[in-house]
Amino acid sequence: MNAFIRDVSFLSAMGVVVLTAAIVFVLGVAAAPAFKAFGWTFFVSDSWNPVKDVFGALPAIYGTLVTSFLALLFALPVGFGIAFFLVELSPPFLVKPLRVAIELLAGIPSIVFGFWGLFVLAPVFQKYIQPFLIDTLGSLPLIGPFFEGPAFGIGILTAGVVLAIMILPFLTAFLTEVFKTVSPLLKESAYALGATRWEVLKSIVTPSTRASIAGGIMLALGRALGETMAVTFVIGNFHRLKLSLLAPGTSISASIANEFNEATTDLHSASLLALGLILFVITFIVLACGKASVALLARRERR
Repeated sequence: MNAFIRDVSFLSAMGVVVLTAAIVFVLGVAAAPAFKAFGWTFFVSDSWNPVKDVFGALPAIYGTLVTSFLALLFALPVGFGIAFFLVELSPPFLVKPLRVAIELLAGIPSIVFGFWGLFVLAPVFQKYIQPFLIDTLGSLPLIGPFFEGPAFGIGILTAGVVLAIMILPFLTAFLTEVFKTVSPLLKESAYALGATRWEVLKSIVTPSTRASIAGGIMLALGRALGETMAVTFVIGNFHRLKLSLLAPGTSISASIANEFNEATTDLHSASLLALGLILFVITFIVLACGKASVALLARRERR
């Protein structure tokens, strides 16, 4: 019986490896015409012209990375605060309703977030947020180019905010469980010595769980990288590279969702599949870096 369980477990693990390799192989074969036609310039070109069969992946790669980074930038401090509140500050009668509300937020379909972002968030950004950012930050050196241009409402910044709301429930739930693993004795000892709640979070909770926190951050980033429908609604779907966070842009998943059914040439289809392969590689690298960071931090903690 033990040998049977061992063999089934081994086959299951190898099946995942074989399936992953098969996905990479199929995507690589399908994307080969695009890489052959454009070479390395496919990664650095911002041209996307289906009529002339000229394609470049740079705007989509830029939009994917920037929106995911913005989502993590916005969601991480909020998730930290909510998780610490649930574990340390919240009255007991509030903990369960708040956790249920957060979990329900995670169950909302992404297309609903997209509609909400397009019809509610984008008009607010166009009327209030983006004009304020343009007036206050658009003329500053260094960071000014990131806040220039007209206020469209939709754009990379709007997509980043929608993504932040989408990954917030996952990040909050993960951090809540991580914070619960900290020994109560450590926290009570710190409080007994006169430490404030902020000092306990900074000096006790965070150092004790930083390896797990790093893993959760990378998983949340991987979740944000592959989001499709919500981003498609609010990013603008514009295949040109613009530094401004207020300008419309595109992402890899949005480009594939918008154009795959309308691809009329083999090179167009191959270019979209090449974008899919690039997204696969980016996600793999992010998760691999997260795994390496967790292992490194865990090794330091053991020392």
